[in-house]
Amino acid sequence: GATTLVAQNSGAMIQVDKTVHDYGTIQQGANGECTFTVTNSGNAPLILTNCKGSCSCTVPKCDTEPIKPGGHGTVTVKYDTQRVGPINKSVTITSNATTEPDLIVRIKGTVVGAPTSAP
Repeated sequence: GATTLVAQNSGAMIQVDKTVHDYGTIQQGANGECTFTVTNSGNAPLILTNCKGSCSCTVPKCDTEPIKPGGHGTVTVKYDTQRVGPINKSVTITSNATTEPDLIVRIKGTVVGAPTSAP
């Protein structure tokens, strides 16, 4: 693979505890919230400037406090589980990280409708 010559730990660097959150199969109307833990592995404060969902049914919320080097922040994603069907959305976390200024995390799973009783 290609190696990039970046001074070790220069500036803010972003790491997430996972890049995909799998809801599995959840019921319609269930709690569609999940969190991604962001770690600053650099040597300057990490500032999350924007978190954007790929559609209006996915609403992410970023910690706006600067994350100190070695510190953690949280990105909370709320998915509208009134929508039945597969979940396959992405959230873009924009920050001042030198490594990945636009980090994309995904959520996936399936929302199943409540069983309807036959008339």
